[in-house]
Amino acid sequence: MLIKDLLKEFSFDLQIKNYSKRTIETYKYNIDQLIIFLDKQHEISDIEDVSSLHIKRFVQYQLEIGNKSNYINTIIKSMRAFYGYLVSEEYVSHNVLAKIKLLKEDKVVIKTFTDKEVAKMIEIYDFKSYLNARNKVIIAMFVDTGIRMTELINVQSGWMNETNIRVFGKGAKWRYVPISLMLKKYMIRYERIKEGYFKNKKLEHGNYFLSRNGRPLTGVQIQNVVRKAGMKASVREDIRCSPHTLRHFSIQSNLRNGLDLYSCSRIAGHENIQVTKRYLQGLETEEILELATKSSPLMNL
Repeated sequence: MLIKDLLKEFSFDLQIKNYSKRTIETYKYNIDQLIIFLDKQHEISDIEDVSSLHIKRFVQYQLEIGNKSNYINTIIKSMRAFYGYLVSEEYVSHNVLAKIKLLKEDKVVIKTFTDKEVAKMIEIYDFKSYLNARNKVIIAMFVDTGIRMTELINVQSGWMNETNIRVFGKGAKWRYVPISLMLKKYMIRYERIKEGYFKNKKLEHGNYFLSRNGRPLTGVQIQNVVRKAGMKASVREDIRCSPHTLRHFSIQSNLRNGLDLYSCSRIAGHENIQVTKRYLQGLETEEILELATKSSPLMNL
């Protein structure tokens, strides 16, 4: 059977399992790279002709064209999921990915904003108009909760509680993230301004953050809000002003302020604690020493 036809079926199965559009597109793109490689390099288009050796050569090819181990591992994970589906549906009897190991990844130190830069970014927007109030709360919510951009876009007004927010996250999983008293104060002001702004308009969407026309925000709009704040706050040029960098800041700040790794991982919605550990690498030695001082066993007896 043709690999490209099985990929279509696999993609449909992911939709049934309620995977996000972005995740499905990533799987398709990664496996498409394998299909193109097999066709051009080995003239293979049928799934039954693919062997472990072909997969190893594909991985080697990815290294030769300069792709990093971290990136190649995402491709391998996509292929594992694809072949797992093929085995379960009995399209293949042997999983050629079974002995393909992930590559050793480079340790990437996650660089993010300073406290002063984030404070300035929040101050860029005020409460004098609906859009300004909305943008201020968007920045503050990223900082306070560390939620992903897609999670912030999709969050509904009805998911807001007194001390936390219900979030529909990665892997179609629900979780709760806490909100601080300061963020709650911002939200109360924003909600009052939002109610006044839309009082004569019939809203068709229940999203907490809406465009000036009452529609859900797009990723580009959110990115522009953050980028503009970073530019006006004179954030360092080597720091990428993006929602994801604000998420990095939030997670690192929680760790720096003493939140344990397990709790931080739960709040961030990470698949496992190993993902959260990467954020520890971005903390300076001085910050880790300060953390250890606060958690001293002798001082806490």
